Amino acid sequence: MKNNLFDLSGQVAFCCGGSSGLGLQFAKAMANAGADIALVARRTDRLDENAREIEAEYGVKVYPHYMDLQDSKSITDCVSDVVKHFGKIDILINAAGINRRYWLEDFPLDMWDEVIATNLNGTVYCSQLVGQYMLRQGYGRIVNLASMNSFVAGPKMAAYVASKGGIAQVTKAFANEWGGRGIRVNAIAPGYQTLPLQQDPKRYQEILDRIAVGRWGKPDDLVGPVLMLCSEAGSYCNGLVMPIDGGYLAR
Repeated sequence: MKNNLFDLSGQVAFCCGGSSGLGLQFAKAMANAGADIALVARRTDRLDENAREIEAEYGVKVYPHYMDLQDSKSITDCVSDVVKHFGKIDILINAAGINRRYWLEDFPLDMWDEVIATNLNGTVYCSQLVGQYMLRQGYGRIVNLASMNSFVAGPKMAAYVASKGGIAQVTKAFANEWGGRGIRVNAIAPGYQTLPLQQDPKRYQEILDRIAVGRWGKPDDLVGPVLMLCSEAGSYCNGLVMPIDGGYLAR
């Protein structure tokens, strides 16, 4: 047994959504645990700067790369380039995602397709491509970004709800097919954190009243669980869709 079950030294983490938000947060957590990073995102305005900052702070190697989850060729090219650069991928963090808010009777179909293509189809295709390399090496860890909306539905979020319900199920499908071949596949389902909901007094209070710990979630609340699922600390975790919600679903 390792002295530090959370140590990721010598591993390569492919972190989607690395330009900002949770994707960047998770990339920093992987780097802090010793992993080299493929910092991947569609928005590239801060990608090189983020890569330099991570290298300077954590002393690991960081490879920034453009990737558009709505473009299968972009995903194929990115995964291939990362493998050529590092020689392998040990960890995949699928943290990129979008949302579009419309009532169902007016939901534009192009917006629906955009959300499903990014959140669900992009995650599946990226997992498939990275997983092919992981299967050849007989080792891999994949963490997908599910949601409270994998379990419950909110208003004006039907496409997002559909995509995150799909993430929960494909996580289990990948885990079933790959669990016996050295690949662990899990998902985290963060509790409510988004600013638009916090700015709606009625929804803010409705949600807060249901959170058992009495506060909204913060990005830092997610770091420990993600590290656990990527490391030997979570060696027997496979097919989980883990709520990190302060007890929201317990009520």
